[in-house]
Amino acid sequence: MKETPAKPAVKKTVARKAAKETAEKTAGRQAAVEKTTVKKAVAGKSTAARTPASKKTAAATAAKKTTAGKKTAAKKTTTKAAATKAAAVKTPAKKAAPARKPESRAAMVRRARRINRELAELYPYAHPELDFTNPFELLVATVLSAQTTDLRVNQTTPRLFAVCPTPEDMAAVPPEQLEELIRPTGFFRAKAKSLIGLSTALRDRFGGEVPGRLEDLVTLPGVGRKTANVVLGNAFGVPGITVDTHFGRLARRFGWTTAQDAEKVEADVAEIFPKSEWTMLSHRVVFHGRRVCHSRKPACGACPIAPLCPSYGEGETDPEKAKKLLKYELGGQPGQRLKPPADYPGQPAPPLAAS
Repeated sequence: MKETPAKPAVKKTVARKAAKETAEKTAGRQAAVEKTTVKKAVAGKSTAARTPASKKTAAATAAKKTTAGKKTAAKKTTTKAAATKAAAVKTPAKKAAPARKPESRAAMVRRARRINRELAELYPYAHPELDFTNPFELLVATVLSAQTTDLRVNQTTPRLFAVCPTPEDMAAVPPEQLEELIRPTGFFRAKAKSLIGLSTALRDRFGGEVPGRLEDLVTLPGVGRKTANVVLGNAFGVPGITVDTHFGRLARRFGWTTAQDAEKVEADVAEIFPKSEWTMLSHRVVFHGRRVCHSRKPACGACPIAPLCPSYGEGETDPEKAKKLLKYELGGQPGQRLKPPADYPGQPAPPLAAS
């Protein structure tokens, strides 16, 4: 018996069934994939949720510090640039001082002698600022004036000369007593030794009299050229240049010398001025050094000889400020001598206060 061939309807049914199964399998695979993706996303969110807050805070803080550091660095750079710019504006370039023309020897001598004449008009009353009545008192007072003021010496010597009026008396006084008498002048032990030594030499070698020659005076203990010239010029009328700290300082400022050594300064100045002027020149220059041309802050703005001074400008140039720097009679203050000369225009110094 022959088989009957399948009908077309049956074939269509079988095909639809196979397509349906294939579609279901594909949908199942897609669902599985979507389910896996969802699980991973949920897991990622859970992990992020479990991240400690401290880590987030640290990260945020680090970010803030980095930002702040950048801002600070930028601010510092800007501030430094501004400061540099301001400094450039406030600090103008220094102008070079005009070159001073070299001064000939003849011109310097003329200027130096004019300064002496100007000082003579300014200080017609210039004098030695140590109180004394005879060569011995002047010699002793000059030795005591080392490393102290003439004022302190003048306040000390009245009591000293009341006890030791002559070389013989001073040579015989006990060293301890002499030290106590001159203690206010400082370095009293060394000075007492010099005073006893020179008094003994005057007693034994010069008959108790102060010699009137430079070569004899410098042989006495504690007596050098400066002290000898003070005594010769003011007690014996023998011209001499007294180079103390004031005289040496002004001689260099005036351009009379460049030397630091006192004897070289004396020699240089002696070549400029006639011998007859030496003693009074010393007084005038010392007066000016003590009153106007101070060591640390000269009163340039109140100095009458400023136009003649090559060192003008080293001190205060404002007239009002400079006026306040003047001392002694120029500043309305007492002088250094308890018994000044009659023509001295200032006030006498007060005696030593009782201790």
